[in-house]
Amino acid sequence: MRFDVLTLFPDIFASYTGQSLLKLAIQAGLVQINLWNIRDWTADKHHRVDDRPYGGGPGMVMMAQPVIDAVDAVQMKAETPGRLVMMTPTGRRLTQRVVEELATEPRLLLLCGRYEGFDDRIRQILQPTELSVGDFVCNGGEVPAMVVIDTVIRLIPGVLGDEQSAADDSHNETGRLEFPQYTRPRNFRGLDVPEVLLGGNHQAIAKWRDEQSRQRSHEETK
Repeated sequence: MRFDVLTLFPDIFASYTGQSLLKLAIQAGLVQINLWNIRDWTADKHHRVDDRPYGGGPGMVMMAQPVIDAVDAVQMKAETPGRLVMMTPTGRRLTQRVVEELATEPRLLLLCGRYEGFDDRIRQILQPTELSVGDFVCNGGEVPAMVVIDTVIRLIPGVLGDEQSAADDSHNETGRLEFPQYTRPRNFRGLDVPEVLLGGNHQAIAKWRDEQSRQRSHEETK
């Protein structure tokens, strides 16, 4: 799966793409991540990408020209233009169902904003999928874009060492949370591993995990 990230700060992704599962997925050829600096498409020698908002107000707004030119150019970098995703706090909430939807795409372009956001003509002209990772505001779209990548790659076959790991995750069923997990030692600070997990009775373990999952999910909705 190919990700193209359009941002003013591509260096933010350097450490992220070189760690853990994502690094291994890139090395295995399962995931491709390309970083693009929107400033490379500015029309003036100062590489200006923002300006004051019409109507007044604090901060600066990302200009339409460099963003749209960047998206148009990056879409031409592969045979398929891909699905454009704009990271914005006003967008559709990212849920596991949305992640599953995105994971079916062969290519995603992740557009990261900064400052007070995008000139709205960017949205009107490009008609992207707008996504929010929660009811809060980040300094930019880079961290939300990492969240999208992190959640989507888990569903790409071969990325996880054990495909059951994704199947057992919280939220794979709407409103359902994962059961508690334990490892060694059997006793830590007076707390024991539940006895059912030690007996090797897989049917009993499956029943206990299902009960614990349902209990957690019910408590979360209270």
